[in-house]
Amino acid sequence: MLTQALAFPEIDPVLLDLGLIKVRWYGLMYLVGFVAAMWLGNRQARQPNSGWTEQEVSDLLFYGFIGVILGGRFGYVMFYQFSQFADDPLYLFRIWEGGMSFHGGVLGVMAAMAVFARKFHKSYLSVGDFITPLLPIGLGAGRLGNFINGELWGRETDLSFAMIFPQDPLGLARHPSQLYEFALEGVVLFCILWWFKSKPRPAGTVAGLFLLGYGSFRFLVEFAREPDAHLGLLQLGMSMGQWLCLPMIFGGLGLIAYGYSRKTAVGDKA
Repeated sequence: MLTQALAFPEIDPVLLDLGLIKVRWYGLMYLVGFVAAMWLGNRQARQPNSGWTEQEVSDLLFYGFIGVILGGRFGYVMFYQFSQFADDPLYLFRIWEGGMSFHGGVLGVMAAMAVFARKFHKSYLSVGDFITPLLPIGLGAGRLGNFINGELWGRETDLSFAMIFPQDPLGLARHPSQLYEFALEGVVLFCILWWFKSKPRPAGTVAGLFLLGYGSFRFLVEFAREPDAHLGLLQLGMSMGQWLCLPMIFGGLGLIAYGYSRKTAVGDKA
């Protein structure tokens, strides 16, 4: 093992301390993701014959925000803390104690999309194709927030760019896996989706590519990310995150195959 590692850039998680109110970098990252999604969504809505209004974009993001919060919390408790939930069902509602799951958030957004599509008389697949390209910037910003907080670090490594995170009680040189996720789930996935949607595509294929892309990138990064301490590695030596990515990967492939088999243009009823 190496004897030196890159110095962790210790950034105060609190950006502004206003006494009773503290503005944290992590919270700012959520705001960045929301503002970016709003701007990109409105930009899409203003395109000729988009079939969307700016008010619908605002409503969709509100529905999505509620879905992320409820689904993220429910998923975290069910996937990662089920034994604690079984002992204390009220733990599900103690959001202030922390704990959110991305995969649960996806399920929450999918449910919110269904409610939105029904209320506004839109195709469920077209709603998915519209919203998924708006997400990677927020995902990438969230991983930067994780890095600034020095949390969700990677596994031990002897690579030259390993880091020792101050919060790590073992003080090991680790993968900066948060930055891997920022690059892949944020930057690369955003570029892929916006390139793909630049031309008319069959309905459901943009959303399918998001599921396939995120699931694949997250599955790969999990090999460098430290598994949850209370779960460790599960069957076949895979982490919980990897097992949860498999349905996303296969679901994404299924949506893409379904879309191209029907050859329904994005925005058409499906």
